[in-house]
Amino acid sequence: MSSRRDAREQVMKTLYANEQTDGDAEQALHALVRVPLDEDPSTRDFAEHLFRETLKTMEEADEIIEKHADNWEIHRIAAIDRSLLRMATTELLKFEEVPPKVSVDEAIEIAKRYSTPRSGTFVNGVIDAILLDLHDQGRLNKTGRGLIGMDTIQERAGSS
Repeated sequence: MSSRRDAREQVMKTLYANEQTDGDAEQALHALVRVPLDEDPSTRDFAEHLFRETLKTMEEADEIIEKHADNWEIHRIAAIDRSLLRMATTELLKFEEVPPKVSVDEAIEIAKRYSTPRSGTFVNGVIDAILLDLHDQGRLNKTGRGLIGMDTIQERAGSS
């Protein structure tokens, strides 16, 4: 498991806990991100940044998710799936250095591990539709390593 995977799993847990308890985001961040990832500062920093950006972007992400989750209102999506979709959408929108394929694949794999048997397929369908739509809108602003795989997305977007 990559250290970024560890970070994403902890962020998903933190988003979930924060939403379920309507609690203090800083307390959740400390307990579920800072303490478990304390020995790896770069992973911890990535996780903290992802958590904070996801909270900042949540309203926008929810609108995007609802648009692509056919017949699903955001509050009806399983809480873990909702957290993962918010996190992955935030990565697509705000993390220029993260390749879109990585954001998508990580969300799917974490969904398979932590959520329902069908969650991997559901998350895949929704986040893939989001990815193509963001590309078509010119909202995937990737640089450096984030450009890896963009040619494949452009090909897929052109054929849809």
